[in-house]
Amino acid sequence: MTPCDEPFLSNLDIFLFSLIAGLIVYWLIFRKKVEPIPEFKKLDAQTTRETSFIDKMKKTGKNIVVFYGSQTGTAEEFANRLAKDAHRYGMKGMSADPEEYDMSELSRLPEIENSLAIFCMATYGEGDPTDNSQDFYDWLQEGDADFTGVKYTVFALGNKTYEHYNAMGKYVDQRLAELGAQRIFDLGMGDDDGNLEEDFVSWREQFWPAVCEHFGVEATGEESSIRQYELKVHSDLNMNKIYTGELGRLKSFENQKPPFDSKNPFLAPVTVNRKLNKAGDRHLMHLELDITGSKIRYESGDHVAVYPINDSVIVNRIGEVLGVDLDTVISLNNLDEESNKKHPFPCPTTYRTALTHYLDITNPPRTNVLYELAQYATDPKEQENMRKMASSSPEGKALYQSWVLDSCRNILAILEDFPSLRPPIDHLCELLPRLQARYYSIASSSKVHPDSIHICAVVVEYETKTGRVNKGVATNWLKSKMPTDNGHKATVPMYIRKSQFRLPFKSSNPVIMIGPGTGIAPFMGFVQERSWLKEQGKEVGETVLYYGCRHKNEDFLYQEELDEFEKTGVLTALNVAFSRDQADKVYVQHLLKKNKEAVWRLVHTDNAHIYICGDARNMARDVQNAFYEIAEELGGLSRAQAVDYIKKLMTKGRYSQDVWS
Repeated sequence: MTPCDEPFLSNLDIFLFSLIAGLIVYWLIFRKKVEPIPEFKKLDAQTTRETSFIDKMKKTGKNIVVFYGSQTGTAEEFANRLAKDAHRYGMKGMSADPEEYDMSELSRLPEIENSLAIFCMATYGEGDPTDNSQDFYDWLQEGDADFTGVKYTVFALGNKTYEHYNAMGKYVDQRLAELGAQRIFDLGMGDDDGNLEEDFVSWREQFWPAVCEHFGVEATGEESSIRQYELKVHSDLNMNKIYTGELGRLKSFENQKPPFDSKNPFLAPVTVNRKLNKAGDRHLMHLELDITGSKIRYESGDHVAVYPINDSVIVNRIGEVLGVDLDTVISLNNLDEESNKKHPFPCPTTYRTALTHYLDITNPPRTNVLYELAQYATDPKEQENMRKMASSSPEGKALYQSWVLDSCRNILAILEDFPSLRPPIDHLCELLPRLQARYYSIASSSKVHPDSIHICAVVVEYETKTGRVNKGVATNWLKSKMPTDNGHKATVPMYIRKSQFRLPFKSSNPVIMIGPGTGIAPFMGFVQERSWLKEQGKEVGETVLYYGCRHKNEDFLYQEELDEFEKTGVLTALNVAFSRDQADKVYVQHLLKKNKEAVWRLVHTDNAHIYICGDARNMARDVQNAFYEIAEELGGLSRAQAVDYIKKLMTKGRYSQDVWS
């Protein structure tokens, strides 16, 4: 065919023409149909599970609800025990996380006959609510609900060495009464500086008879052990369906996705792990965690939470003593099908993973664990001793205090010292509390180290009265986390917990930082940040540090860095107390009083902010007393006025503490 004979339109032209025409027709017909904008709801508990605890109580025949505000798991543990207790008094209880439910429904509680709300509320930090009770706390403050007819009681968990002892429990107790609820039993005060378990048991022993009297019911006398979970052994489960240490999503450690939090920690590679002290029998260490690409943000003063794992020696020994194959794949399933908590820890998993990653096997077990396990002791004498220690009798409490607490016996030591006690391992796993994250004050500034988080810690190791050596779970695990060059990076599961421990908004305000020992940690971040601000040309006020250690030549942490900061003028004054380098011990509070004129000028005249980090039991209290004395002497105040003066500084955010006991 000649060019003149070719058709005007080829097959390809016809196809393209048809396609274009079709698209034009489609656009003309459908262009006016505007796509509705999808309404994105925050994916939270409300979209994935029932949020009405009232409906759940009605459906399951429960009349007692025990809410918990828990940071380290103890309040949740106490709440579970109280919910379990209820059946012994002809009632039915459920424990509940206030974060998972619509707490405004509390006003509907009187719809349920003989109903009662119990609150186990822990206080975190400087009088703050725990993470899971923050929303409830905010709602109580802002709301004006009518709780007429609601019956309640509160057990508070705290530590007397802290300034705001049991603040959260006291607030909930008072606020519920203000909103019309009826307190049916006195506020319980648990002190972790003393014996929290004894405080709880003593309160509980008086609480239940008061409840029985109030509702006109009698104890059923059922003291038998009640299992909350049933064991399922898996023989042919795909290995990809088995939890190996993840806290939330299966395979979340292999396939990491932000945002990272307590349920979804980031696996941060360890880039530095060095010993800080030059000599002495302790091991003080500095670690650096790489958060590159994680989208994690932090501020100076925040805390880093790390999830440690238990010592494999203890795990293996428990398996050996109980004669169990630890690699058996199991699930513990809640017998209450309506419960939000389907398993005590992520399941399915192995006993080895549960004992390594999920359960606390190193702290002394609480009395309820001894009570439940006693039935498995075949020696009558051993069974009697276990029941005695779990009782509220004075001799039982004294035995528990001396034999368990003072002797630092963990569950393995108890199994070894009671040879006839051989419980089923699944029941033991049901009873043991969850292994908790450990919090460390961050020792770096994100302005200087945006992709790195620094930790300063001392390795815990001591001999107990029984001659055993107990090792701190987290610090010994961190000590072993060495950066490696052979392609395998040591990692640490972590997330950030925000803090109120913050540098002044105005950089021109002076700061006085007091942090002996590892209490230096947040101040390394503060000083780095003040240095950075200076480099940016900002006006930076006086930066004064009071640090303390035992010996100048042994454990003067970060000596080179601090000397350099002093040399460059970032640190206006570096005051160091070496407690054991002379006959009389010298501590940071002594240096404060020695420099009282300069301290008073900074605080009273120059609006300085005071920061204290470290031991709450002695150091923080002694430092506070030093400030009282300075205010009395140089401010001409009485002791009562001096106390009030410091309290006002706290209220204004000019006296901040990051302390532990």
